[in-house]
Amino acid sequence: MSDAALPTVAEVRAAAEAVKAALDRHLAAVERRTGDEDPDVYAAFNELAAAAEEYDELLYDRYDEVTPFEIPTPEDGVPYTGPAEPAAFSVLIRRDYAVVEPARLIAQAERVAAHDRDADFGHDGGTADALGVLYGEYEPDEIASRSKDFGLEEGDSTLWIATAEEMAEPGEWLGSPFGHIDPQDVLHRFDVSSVFDEEPDAFDDADDEDETARRGLTPA
Repeated sequence: MSDAALPTVAEVRAAAEAVKAALDRHLAAVERRTGDEDPDVYAAFNELAAAAEEYDELLYDRYDEVTPFEIPTPEDGVPYTGPAEPAAFSVLIRRDYAVVEPARLIAQAERVAAHDRDADFGHDGGTADALGVLYGEYEPDEIASRSKDFGLEEGDSTLWIATAEEMAEPGEWLGSPFGHIDPQDVLHRFDVSSVFDEEPDAFDDADDEDETARRGLTPA
């Protein structure tokens, strides 16, 4: 960035003052909150996040420095607004697999079917039937820990803990088990992906590489 395009000192100071004002508004909203989902607190949170992001960008552009804190924004995830003391919660899990050795998967299912009359290994005898047999016999965690034994290759996985005011009635959500969760009720989320282990690609532009390292971003 050329000197002519740099933010002025006054612009950086104005952004800093905006953060201070947003902090005061957020604290005031929290102090007078009327419940766990107070819209004033949510609005003040978003204003503070936007002000902090603007200040961080101007500070970096002008002085090549960043702030020591980061306020989550909608790009990072939806803020939790559920109860502080949940009376019930739901655990939602997604695990992705690739079937890399179909013969091994089918062989494992055939072993189960040979010793279990209740194992329904259909006339097709393909991988679709094999999955039904294996997940009927083994716990999902065991299949996850022994995925290679079943001819599977693990992909991404995620586990969400979503809070609720009370326990759902029996059968209440069975028709759409994953459709009733409000993202703002997700208290904890644990993601596993090989993308977190990948090394950033080399940069041709040294300035871009330096900025990426400072901001902790992964280059596209």
